[in-house]
Amino acid sequence: MALFSAVISVAAYISIPLPLPGAPHVTMQNFVIILIALLFPSAESFLIILIWMALGIVGIPVFIGGKAGLSYLLLPYGGYTAVFPFVGLILPFIRGEKYARLRYTFAAVFGALLIDICGMFRLMQATDLDLMAGIVTGFIPFIPLDILKCVLAAQLVPAFRKVLE
Repeated sequence: MALFSAVISVAAYISIPLPLPGAPHVTMQNFVIILIALLFPSAESFLIILIWMALGIVGIPVFIGGKAGLSYLLLPYGGYTAVFPFVGLILPFIRGEKYARLRYTFAAVFGALLIDICGMFRLMQATDLDLMAGIVTGFIPFIPLDILKCVLAAQLVPAFRKVLE
């Protein structure tokens, strides 16, 4: 499990900057979060993500761009990160026990939408944006790559399960 917490940390450094002023980078973190939630039972995926988040809160630079500290989660874009443990907790229940490609793909997309919607509402609250501005700056820019990452994560589950066994 510690290995997957480390993988989340590495994924924070794999990023693509968005061409919007003040916008965060699109990273591979949510791909890894979704993959963990598709691979592990609820308690384990929650714990993996919580360990990673605790490392960041205590000051180890595991958040996007090498950031750390509780203050990171309170920033306007911190809402995306803050919801990760919740996704790790509920996504395993949505995906079910037995692997089914379509169900896992839909569960992954649900997880990404949950991350993006919660993050968008935190962004709106922190920056005083209205709903339309929140959607344009905090939701739409992330959706295309997030859906691609979800499809990829869901397809990789059988291969990862073979390795983990």
